[in-house]
Amino acid sequence: MQDEYRTVARAGVHETEVNRSRFLCALAPAATEQEAQEFIAAVRKEHADANHNCWAYVIGADASVQKAGDDGEPGGTAGVPMLQMLLRRDMRYVVAVVTRYFGGVKLGAGGLIRAYGGAVGEALDAVGTRTRRRYRLATVTVDHQRAGKLENDLRTTGREVRGVRYAEDVALEIALPDAELDAFRAWLADVTSGTARLEEGGEAYGDA
Repeated sequence: MQDEYRTVARAGVHETEVNRSRFLCALAPAATEQEAQEFIAAVRKEHADANHNCWAYVIGADASVQKAGDDGEPGGTAGVPMLQMLLRRDMRYVVAVVTRYFGGVKLGAGGLIRAYGGAVGEALDAVGTRTRRRYRLATVTVDHQRAGKLENDLRTTGREVRGVRYAEDVALEIALPDAELDAFRAWLADVTSGTARLEEGGEAYGDA
């Protein structure tokens, strides 16, 4: 698994103009290929009167799914440069659709490649990106007497508390980078006088 990846901060649209042609780049986060395809279909429906709705998406933290479509533009002049821009920016779990309203001036293959790739790059700058980092999920079990202070200590030291379960003991669900596990064990033993139990779980991504 990748230690971290970047994705778009939110869904958004950014418009650019090249030789009187309008290029509207719609970006959105997409957790699955189906989500990406549904977003493409929605943009196509919204801009059914446009000359072209070209698209590209990258799914997976390791970019395992990469697809692009030219929607009637000359092969390789739209979807591929869009995809290349997403990959160049290390973007993952993202879909981009560039809608083109033709302005009467032909751009040529080189011009199209620059326009479509550029539209995605400018949209990424306008919409903003965020970094997601891989974390180890773990559960800390501690007695009720120490739970409140421990939860407060976890939060004040910048550690992510994902959930708290109360039973005979209190279970605090946390996420932390693998590299910090040993240091965290030592810290936990120190602040709870060795009474807390740490159980490692799976992996997940969270905001860096």
